[in-house]
Amino acid sequence: MNKNLEIDNTDLRILALLMENAGLPYTEIGKRVFVSGGTVHVRMKKMEQMGIVKGSQLIIDPAKLGWDISAFLGIYLDKSSLYEEVAEQLERIPEVVNIHYTTGIYSIFAKIVCRDTEHLREVLHDKIQRVQGIQRTETFISLDERINRSIPLGEE
Repeated sequence: MNKNLEIDNTDLRILALLMENAGLPYTEIGKRVFVSGGTVHVRMKKMEQMGIVKGSQLIIDPAKLGWDISAFLGIYLDKSSLYEEVAEQLERIPEVVNIHYTTGIYSIFAKIVCRDTEHLREVLHDKIQRVQGIQRTETFISLDERINRSIPLGEE
């Protein structure tokens, strides 16, 4: 079955507007896509129930709050079958902001955010390296994030 069967161009336009500015009121979105604010609300609820929309979040700049280090970790597992257990343990570490189960040389690729290099050392040594099932890690410190965007919707 086609996953996009229940999504039309109006839904895509609503999503595109909200991805650009999640703070737009439904009434304003309705004006821009030529439907009522109530229709926007109903369509958003439908897309939440379908699992297309998974909530909303406030995006902050961690560096402006003193969290200056972003790093990526290539994580080698003792066995790839340990992924679920390791992922659950990594979820409990607040500095781990996302993880991916990957192909290639790493089993997991993760992003962590820390206040400074001392905090990074503590997170790596005292938290991540102690997770059962992790064999070893490789750390890559990000010097700049140039692009962080969603997929293009609607007009291409």
